[in-house]
Amino acid sequence: QLQLVESGGGLVQPGGSLRLSCAASGFTLDTYVIGWFRQVPGKEREGVSYIGKSGNVRNYADSVKGRFTISRDNAKNTVYLQMDSLKPEDTAVYYCAATRRYGLPFNDPRRYDYWGQGTQVTVSS
Repeated sequence: QLQLVESGGGLVQPGGSLRLSCAASGFTLDTYVIGWFRQVPGKEREGVSYIGKSGNVRNYADSVKGRFTISRDNAKNTVYLQMDSLKPEDTAVYYCAATRRYGLPFNDPRRYDYWGQGTQVTVSS
């Protein structure tokens, strides 16, 4: 069974950091593009970042550029999202997703075939 599992979420104060992990089971991630999304209740899922299969191509939403860093360790079958200088508006459930498809922007959820269950990130004092 193909599965993605996120971890690393939690409660952090503004200005703090968290590192999210996205681990795959049942398949290897090295042939997949991986995206990170986030969602708050009542709003659409927002694309945060994405990383190409080899890690050479990375994109970020303007709202997180310069604060978040995406990386992947294909040997560990895991993708990471390092989040620094966190703000209250970063509060959301964060999801990772995997795809082999192209043709849609990285931040379009329709591009992705496999999704994790999400991990809650709360930024609050």
